[in-house]
Amino acid sequence: MSRATSRVLSKALQPASSPLPPVPAGGISDFAEIGVAIDAERRRGRGAQTNASGRYEREARAAFDDGWQSLDDLPPFKTTIALDTARKVISRNDSPDIGFDRSINPYRGCEHGCVYCFARPTHAYLGLSPGLDFESKLFVKPDAPMLLEKELTAPGYEPRTIAIGTNTDPYQPIEREHRIMRGILEVLEKAGHPVGIVTKSALVTRDIDILARMAEKSLAKVAISVTSLDPKLARAMEPRASTPPKRLEALRQLSAAGIPTVVMTAPIIPALNDSEIERILDAAAHAGVREANYTVLRLPLEVRDLFREWLMAHYPDRYRHVFSLIRDMRGGKDYDSQWGSRMKGTGPIAWMIGRRFEIACERLGLNRKRVKLSTAHFVQPAKSGEQLDLF
Repeated sequence: MSRATSRVLSKALQPASSPLPPVPAGGISDFAEIGVAIDAERRRGRGAQTNASGRYEREARAAFDDGWQSLDDLPPFKTTIALDTARKVISRNDSPDIGFDRSINPYRGCEHGCVYCFARPTHAYLGLSPGLDFESKLFVKPDAPMLLEKELTAPGYEPRTIAIGTNTDPYQPIEREHRIMRGILEVLEKAGHPVGIVTKSALVTRDIDILARMAEKSLAKVAISVTSLDPKLARAMEPRASTPPKRLEALRQLSAAGIPTVVMTAPIIPALNDSEIERILDAAAHAGVREANYTVLRLPLEVRDLFREWLMAHYPDRYRHVFSLIRDMRGGKDYDSQWGSRMKGTGPIAWMIGRRFEIACERLGLNRKRVKLSTAHFVQPAKSGEQLDLF
């Protein structure tokens, strides 16, 4: 068994809340507990450092130089797109700490490459890695608008706000070509159905025409996540998402068009971007935003190790301090999935973050009034090919 393969297997067997490993002098490639880093040139423009096999796979594989072909000859990770032939597009949930019970994800995987993305583990369901596969092997749902219209015609369907962008970003780069999100909005506008959107992309401004018309009837609301105003940090954490200035400009354009906007300072990572809370809120308020929200970093399943690898590669001097504060907010664990506390954390660090956020919002006049979306305009679409009654 090769040394590289041994590293991957030892990582798979690592306990969920193991002690913080010592910082290696040689850097991430010597970090056996975390994984085997892919060559920087092969993953240029990507967020994850590794591509370990998903947790459901029977074998863990890693590339290593066996003397026949150099690792330098391996091709870079390129974005590939495959079809997702889902038969339904509306996903349901009954989580008590989420403000919606249904959502739509036009895509699986996300090219933005946000290293902390809590949706990464879902790629393991496809037999793929939550690492580099998640941001390079993407799946599109071209039939999503048609499926949505069909589901809205179901007998007894009761409209409530559909959330889009809660798992993967609906305005990631491939939306420019596939335009699935725009098709979904066209269906929702025609049916008078409310929608809430979360994105990190300025591409959302392309659909201002539809969103503005929907907003006039209280049918649309857009939240844009701004994690940092530091371009270096933002590019490292979210390599293919819109830059912070472009996100703020998108908020300004949406607000000017009369579309209710929300700034998401999410996720807040202690000792990394928590110092920017007030600056981000101030910049968003000057862009016309009137609502704000936040979450703290979540590290479920494979995300924990992917974030560790990224932190060691980009900010090794902060590694132990960041994880110490994370555990302070999670009852001594790397992550706690308990409903009611998973989004905000617990303990003095979490309380301080929450209080700073509240004080800044109060000073800037944010959250004094929250826009509620309406279901009063919903008209169930006619079924395709529906035969008219004779009498």
